Amino acid sequence: MASLTSPVVADESTILPEELPSGTKEILRFVNLPEKHRMLELSIRPPNYEAPVDVFTEPVTPNDRFFVRYHLDSVPSVDDVDAWTLNIGGDAVARPTHLKMTDLLDMPSVEVLSICQCAGNRRGLAQPHVAGLQWGEGSMGAALWRGPTLAQVLQRCGLQGNAVEVWAKGADSPTHPGVPPYQKSIPADKALDPDTIVAIFMNGAPLPLLNGYPARLVVPGWVGTYWMKHVTHIEASTKPLANFWMSGAYRVPNGLFPTAHPFPSQATKDSSPVTDLLVNSLIADPLEGHEADRSGFTIRGIAWDRGSGINRVEVSLDGGHSWRDCLLDRPLGPYAYRQFSLQTGLLKPGLYRLMSRATSLSGETQASGLKRNAGGYNNNVPRATPVIVT
Repeated sequence: MASLTSPVVADESTILPEELPSGTKEILRFVNLPEKHRMLELSIRPPNYEAPVDVFTEPVTPNDRFFVRYHLDSVPSVDDVDAWTLNIGGDAVARPTHLKMTDLLDMPSVEVLSICQCAGNRRGLAQPHVAGLQWGEGSMGAALWRGPTLAQVLQRCGLQGNAVEVWAKGADSPTHPGVPPYQKSIPADKALDPDTIVAIFMNGAPLPLLNGYPARLVVPGWVGTYWMKHVTHIEASTKPLANFWMSGAYRVPNGLFPTAHPFPSQATKDSSPVTDLLVNSLIADPLEGHEADRSGFTIRGIAWDRGSGINRVEVSLDGGHSWRDCLLDRPLGPYAYRQFSLQTGLLKPGLYRLMSRATSLSGETQASGLKRNAGGYNNNVPRATPVIVT
């Protein structure tokens, strides 16, 4: 199990979101971790750390500021995974296979600039609060991932045409009896998407340990629960995976959210798995509580969706009563953040509540009101950032 030290970062000036529960705000602290710098600590066991909002002034998230999300206590150490093997099997492959890192390195690789976002991002900002980690806005990040496609890996094993799902399991494990191992599945067609990869590099470097070293799944356009870290087992199956993590967790009522890529083999008459990212945006500069001069300032942020692209971003200075169109930077890819900016011009002194609202090329706009669900998933309601002009 990895040993994590968490030296507290002194002189932290970031103001925590006002909507977070009071109990959460009292225990949050900024820390440094192995390969990580100035992360907001939500829990130690399992380790869960989010990036501060100022990280998102850039479209690519540095490895040392990329969020950390685990469900299970026992996180592997580098020693545990140095002798790593990827085991490929299941009843929908002809030849079960064991791959080493050298095998993956010898395969043709692709690069995908993609957002990885926890389905519970912004859970802590919802009213009323629901159970679960009280994430703010930083349980996400965008990186340039590189590795062979999952389709190539499966074809090495003689993938059969009757595959319904592809199951994945990682090296992290529970430490308490009765806690189910973390195993997830994706539909066969999503597994064979040319942008779904087994990533071994992140932003030009080997994956950090806490982001899945030595290899992880990258499933662009889908929430991070399917992006299996430290992946050790992949099975192509003719039947749906039945376990707590598929049947009990990460589910929402049918029809609650727009979905371009459903998961029919895991749907029931009442609920479906959370899959697609929703259109969303974030103001990263100025930060909450910032004091600005009446001469004006530049508002900067990012917008994103599940892969159709961003068509428009609007910003409000008055908490959503009126909106202005922003300037969009060039798109960097369908699964990437798109930067936006707005010059405010001269302003009167007072309190301003900044909000951003994105619209995708598919015509979807951020929700005007919270769509409540038991897991607090997919919160994409525009959020006010208070700024004082003097």
